[in-house]
Amino acid sequence: MIELIGFDADDTLWENELYYRQARDEFQALIHDHLLANGRPEGAPADLDDLVEATERRNLPYYGFGVMSFILSLIETAVEVTSGCINSTDIGRLLAIAKRMISAEVELFDQVEDVLADLYGSCPMVLITKGDLLHQGAKVDRSGLKRYFAAVEVVADKTPEVYAAILQRQGVAPERFVMVGNSMRSDILPVVALGGRGVYVPNAGTWAYENVAPPEEAGGRILQARTLGDVPAVIRGMVIE
Repeated sequence: MIELIGFDADDTLWENELYYRQARDEFQALIHDHLLANGRPEGAPADLDDLVEATERRNLPYYGFGVMSFILSLIETAVEVTSGCINSTDIGRLLAIAKRMISAEVELFDQVEDVLADLYGSCPMVLITKGDLLHQGAKVDRSGLKRYFAAVEVVADKTPEVYAAILQRQGVAPERFVMVGNSMRSDILPVVALGGRGVYVPNAGTWAYENVAPPEEAGGRILQARTLGDVPAVIRGMVIE
């Protein structure tokens, strides 16, 4: 039987990547305007999004995940594409974007409250989210969902070792644990590697970094829910040997 259910937060329970896409659009406009104003009529390079993506991935070992890591990567990319000529005013605009992202309202997806209320009481649940401790903790508080969870874990990354430590604290064996999330890389595969199970909830807006193909040997340990609303039925249909 399942003894513990884990839920991801960003882009599983509430909007997250949407704010990053909006920030990328603002960054495109900022760089385009800066280059035009400084004698570069071609404006922003066509591959600017790819440059940002490459910088973000390169910086993950240094800054980890979250808004501040993202904004630092935008600043670094701005320095690169402007040959070091980005000005303090534009950097200030990027910092203002960061503050807006951090203070944004938490927009729950449809059916979130119904799903958590449905599962609440049948099995303990834990919320596992990665990123900046201050920001993620504030989002959990603003979401109004904290009451459903026996524990909230804000982690720097989601690796098998991190999940193993959480399960040890909860006193639950990996094979009695199921993790629900939109990221195959972060929410599903590390848990499956431990011997647990994952319920994958696709989200078209998920950051490309989080989209990886599941290994064939995962077998029936990875199930997919069409929508978040289908998660309770998927979990109740699991058979644990």
